[in-house]
Amino acid sequence: MTPFGERVRSLRDARGVTLKQMATDLSISSAYLSALEHGKRGQPSPQLVRQICAYFGIIWDDAEELERLAALSHPRVTVDTAGLSSKATELANRLSEHIGELDEERIEAILAILDAVPPKTTTRRRVWVRRR
Repeated sequence: MTPFGERVRSLRDARGVTLKQMATDLSISSAYLSALEHGKRGQPSPQLVRQICAYFGIIWDDAEELERLAALSHPRVTVDTAGLSSKATELANRLSEHIGELDEERIEAILAILDAVPPKTTTRRRVWVRRR
């Protein structure tokens, strides 16, 4: 499941909306909506995210948070470490190899480390993340 899918499911559950009903109301297939929730499809389009926000009456900060979750919800990513240190390349590769073996506690610990990294500025080197 992706962060976006988890949030959409919790919104549906909180409002008592079935997956089939929501899909019908948004004019998308229930199979597609289910695949989005379970991380079997790529990132949702910005238009679909806006539709979901409108559907649930989500505005302002909550809408921005749903957009942020959508941006973090592509289930397959490629990290380009060209030009970075060998340790950065090792980190990317080892994370790729072992992510399926990490329990939630360790994932939370890694996320906490990343959350402590200062936001990018225009003077920092960009690291591109390509999506397949």
